[in-house]
Amino acid sequence: MLSDIWRGMVALADWRGWLRIAAGRPEVDVVFITNLRDEADRRRFFGRKAPVLGHANGPRMHLDGVAGRVRGIYVTAAEMMTRDGRREARDRFIAACQWAEARGARTVLLAASTKRLFGRDGRALKEMFPNLVFTIGDNGTSSLLIRDVRAALSRADLAPGRARVMVICPYGILGRMITRRLVGDGFEVVGYGANPAALAETAADFGIATTTDLDRVGRVDAVVACTHNDASKLTAEGIARLRRPGRRLLVVDVAEPANLDQAVYERQTAVVVRQDAGNGHARGLRYVLGALSWRKLTLSRGVIFGCFAEAMTLHHAIHRQGRTDLAARDWFVIDDANLAEVETLMTGIGFAPPAPRCFGRPVESFRLAIKEADELPSSASPTLPVSVS
Repeated sequence: MLSDIWRGMVALADWRGWLRIAAGRPEVDVVFITNLRDEADRRRFFGRKAPVLGHANGPRMHLDGVAGRVRGIYVTAAEMMTRDGRREARDRFIAACQWAEARGARTVLLAASTKRLFGRDGRALKEMFPNLVFTIGDNGTSSLLIRDVRAALSRADLAPGRARVMVICPYGILGRMITRRLVGDGFEVVGYGANPAALAETAADFGIATTTDLDRVGRVDAVVACTHNDASKLTAEGIARLRRPGRRLLVVDVAEPANLDQAVYERQTAVVVRQDAGNGHARGLRYVLGALSWRKLTLSRGVIFGCFAEAMTLHHAIHRQGRTDLAARDWFVIDDANLAEVETLMTGIGFAPPAPRCFGRPVESFRLAIKEADELPSSASPTLPVSVS
């Protein structure tokens, strides 16, 4: 019931939206269609009642004349791991696209776990809705993640040639991008994940050690988490195996839902420095109802997910700056050309990495050295010498 009250308050308070309608403009420009991260999200946005349409409004935001809106489908990330769950998610996603197009939206983001619902190129979806521009948003997220990781390593005084970094899921879109950059920067990188074949391919591509066994990783200085897959999530026991004695473990977490989830993190604050990653901040970004909305996304003032930032940026460039050529580009492709284009456009509209946050709260310190009294018992583990799977 509280979620319905919040939704009604957002609709009433969206004065920019009312002015758009009065002026004969579309109700919304960009719709971020997303699954629910987990059961906590389900309670937060829907309470105990499923939406009649199978999808419903979430937070609304405005930036430089572009109106963005979250449209949540009533399926969690875990449910989408099943065949029936994916089928239900596809049906609800298509229905949400129909809803968005009927309200004037021209750009749609496949957010969170919906990115590959319609295959690697989204061809069937694009054919169903030829007048919409679709993006998975990972060029924007990659750009922001790369900057976040480099800044976090620098703040923690972890330099190339001296620091060892583990990338969780180095074979995914974001994982491959950050692995390539870290290797290029001169860091020792080890890949960890649940897919042996993909890890072997990653090892061959980047010349790094990889493993499916956390006990084979050895001690590391930092972790970049690029998946929320339960098989690869950080736990208290995993942190004890990974961190160096007398040192906190730096965790840069881009996964949604978080890889190192909040409940585990709250019990490990003495031995972990964690940072949210891949988000964008713009001074002119406004959430309808302010903190009552951005906190529902566990974000902060002026901050949205990197994929949201890309979608708003593309719409602004295409429909307000006249860059119609961008509508024909394939935004399901994550490569250096698309990343550079999006990074330039995001900078132009005012997006940049926010000040470091952890679950929306400021990161107080990146100091990794800790007092002996703060140590938790940890078992020794060997350093991985070669690529294994």
